[in-house]
Amino acid sequence: MKILHIGNYSETIKKFSNILKTKNHDFESVMDGKKALVMIQNNYYDLILIDLVMPNYSGIDFLLDLKKRHTNIQKITVVDSPELDEYQIKFLRDLGVDSILQKPISIQNLLSQLEPNLTS
Repeated sequence: MKILHIGNYSETIKKFSNILKTKNHDFESVMDGKKALVMIQNNYYDLILIDLVMPNYSGIDFLLDLKKRHTNIQKITVVDSPELDEYQIKFLRDLGVDSILQKPISIQNLLSQLEPNLTS
């Protein structure tokens, strides 16, 4: 499966890359949400992983722009550290988010959350 991760922590990028590549997924990562929009316009991704908290152009900004431009995205999973309340979760779902992973993320949690998304 082809996966795009948008985030700003190199430690998270490296962890995701190592885990997903060992499971034979095609993994790409970018630290700039605006660049990610261009990548999505030019490529197909089965799954998008996105951090909500990013400088300059937040994950929410990215999701709002993505919804305006691309309505055919298969799966979106938010990877986030703050605790989200029910209204924030509903807002994310309305933007097309399929699942939410809270940090810190263990290998088992990442795989158990992602693989159902990849096989559905």
